[in-house]
Amino acid sequence: MPVLEFAFQEAADHFPDPESLTVFEKHLDAAWIEAALEATGTGTLRRRRLPAEQVVWLVIGMALDRNRPIADVVSALELALPGPDGSPVVASSTVVQARQRLGAEPMKWLFEKTADKWAHRSAREEEWKGLSLYAVDGSSLRASDSEENRAHFTGTKGPRGESGYPLVRVVTLMAVRSHLLAAAEIGPYADSELELCKPLWQHIPDDSLTVLDRNFLAAYILVGAIHSQGSNRHWMTRAKSSSKWNILESFGQNDKLVELAISSEARRQHPELPKTYVARAVRYRRNDSKGEQWVLTSLLDPVRFPRKEVVAVYHERWDIEMGYKEIKTHMLERKESLRSRNVHTTEQEIWGLLLCYNLIRLEMTRMAKEAKVAPNRISFVRAMRFIRSEWSWCAIGTPGSIPKKLREMRKRILEFVLPPRRSGRRYPRVVKVKMSNYAKKKRPTN
Repeated sequence: MPVLEFAFQEAADHFPDPESLTVFEKHLDAAWIEAALEATGTGTLRRRRLPAEQVVWLVIGMALDRNRPIADVVSALELALPGPDGSPVVASSTVVQARQRLGAEPMKWLFEKTADKWAHRSAREEEWKGLSLYAVDGSSLRASDSEENRAHFTGTKGPRGESGYPLVRVVTLMAVRSHLLAAAEIGPYADSELELCKPLWQHIPDDSLTVLDRNFLAAYILVGAIHSQGSNRHWMTRAKSSSKWNILESFGQNDKLVELAISSEARRQHPELPKTYVARAVRYRRNDSKGEQWVLTSLLDPVRFPRKEVVAVYHERWDIEMGYKEIKTHMLERKESLRSRNVHTTEQEIWGLLLCYNLIRLEMTRMAKEAKVAPNRISFVRAMRFIRSEWSWCAIGTPGSIPKKLREMRKRILEFVLPPRRSGRRYPRVVKVKMSNYAKKKRPTN
């Protein structure tokens, strides 16, 4: 990005704080991009119209500026090499070919390497009782409705027929209190969420607590994949209505040490599992819940981990749902589908989206430190809009105006801070708008 590089270099002579001179470039070192291209065999020695390292920035820019055509993103970031006449204009076909050459693997590699560094660091900084807090859950994204995408990613089927768009299943491991993604997997919607999550368990560090939806209440996950692997790796999830256990010890009316049996079928599939495992069952009641709820956890010490605090931490699991909302509602702006019309560029677009999300979230952790508040007190929407506008004025502004704009931003840091969260806030499973009564549009048949 020639304009950005030149502008920030010029600004450095006038503005002494290097941490304020860039947003994304200071976090995403050019050497990492080169390493991603080399590791995945995508680097090129030929001077193409759009070299691979510039296409990486293009994919990130596509995620950041969802509302702008790809050609506009190319132009705004001045990603093209100058032509014989000095014109930076790039034909649409050139962009398509450049993205095809890049593929998905460099973006995936770059996301994984940076996520592993950024998210675990933030989780340690925002730990709870010496444990880094994580959450695992899944969601789905709509892919562009092409024959190739539909054949690979599939979708849902029901009384109304196939889903209107192919669906991509996404599962992530998130550092709960910063919303930074530590790891992710993507696959066809037909893939089971539990199967797709299997590679995520190895990314959970020692001295941690992973909070899970009750869909993950399975011994091979809780005991085998999390608790038995590594050191001091704990889990927490909500019990199902069908969950049964034997009480071993009572810590109070709503706090029990219990033993749960592992089914013979589960032990047949996972012979390493014992016949039973011990957990702690904590009962609570929310004003908007239907009856009493039980939380199961491997945190067995009622003194170090009081019942009320256990319940409060379990409900931080909702932050991963908020993270998905930030991606789907604010970054993708509720558009019907992703842009890409084939499998490899769709996957490339998703990895770029997740990387861009982490870059925004990483910048928000810096803002939180400056404002001396928790990362979840920084407005995602304000931060995202600021970064969008920064990219715009860096592309068209003069170098001399940049230090002034950055000083103004630092003075306005408190505008990014949200009020403290409401302690009684609830997240019921409800919708504002019901499904349309209009007939479903049918796909054309050949």
